[in-house]
Amino acid sequence: MAIAKFRNLSEEELKAEEAKVSEELFRIRFAKSLGKHEGVAKIKPLKLDIARIKTLSRERAIQVTRTNAIAGGK
Repeated sequence: MAIAKFRNLSEEELKAEEAKVSEELFRIRFAKSLGKHEGVAKIKPLKLDIARIKTLSRERAIQVTRTNAIAGGK
């Protein structure tokens, strides 16, 4: 999924999406360990989606911190 689609999600929706993607990644890795190689090509895109979600969460947290610091400094 493109990062633009994740930017439109709220913080709760981002957490839910991260949990969903992580679960899917876990299932694919588990199936791979059992010898099933279906869906193996999805591993890299799923890992990238998790990284995008975590990056957005961190960006938002930093923005809130900066906003609070600026408001507190006045």
